[in-house]
Amino acid sequence: MKKTFIKTKNVKKFAALMEELRNLPPNMSKVALVYGEYGLGKTQTIQWWAAKNDAVYVRAIRGMSERWLLSKMAEDLDISASWHSQSNYELIEKSLIKDPKIIIVDEIDYLLRQNIIETLRDLHDTTKCPLVLVGMENIEKKLSVLPHFCDRIYKSLKFERFDENDIRLILNELSDIKFTDDSIEYLIRRENQFRQIIKLINKIENLARTNQIEIIDENTLKGLLNERPNLKVMP
Repeated sequence: MKKTFIKTKNVKKFAALMEELRNLPPNMSKVALVYGEYGLGKTQTIQWWAAKNDAVYVRAIRGMSERWLLSKMAEDLDISASWHSQSNYELIEKSLIKDPKIIIVDEIDYLLRQNIIETLRDLHDTTKCPLVLVGMENIEKKLSVLPHFCDRIYKSLKFERFDENDIRLILNELSDIKFTDDSIEYLIRRENQFRQIIKLINKIENLARTNQIEIIDENTLKGLLNERPNLKVMP
């Protein structure tokens, strides 16, 4: 399997949103919400974009405190973190005012305690840096208990399930094996999440190499996935 980043429709929409945030007037709120169900490549997309555009990227984890979050942000900005939240906040604020960057916080569902959300809001307000919060499908409902924060959201972007063009692109870009149209249509009906598609491609490629198959049609694909007795299975 090739190691290539795939620019699906979700990736293109995310990149367009980031460019839009960058170009908003200084007096406008620049908070964006990105959400969607698991397995659609949100984190991979965000990490890819953040690395290419020198953004501040932090991925929250369960139990993360305000000090922990600020320490991670300071680390991403190459700032020596302090033990005190206020000191870290001031260092981060000073750095972002001097050198503005887009702030991206992934897995925001873990940070819904009001003081942490408000800390992020304050950073956005004082630095004027765009703030992008990334969460699961129901994050809009969870944030609705903070109307003063929701009022700052400029735009929301939902990561959608892959369409036929996305899956064709994924197969063409990642796999060395040729898939016929009917086999692609079968895969579309079977899977629609990036992680599962990647697992399937890996499994199909292993089985195809074992059985010396170079072109996969629907009938062959069904045989491979169902592990028919006449096909060998990689240990």
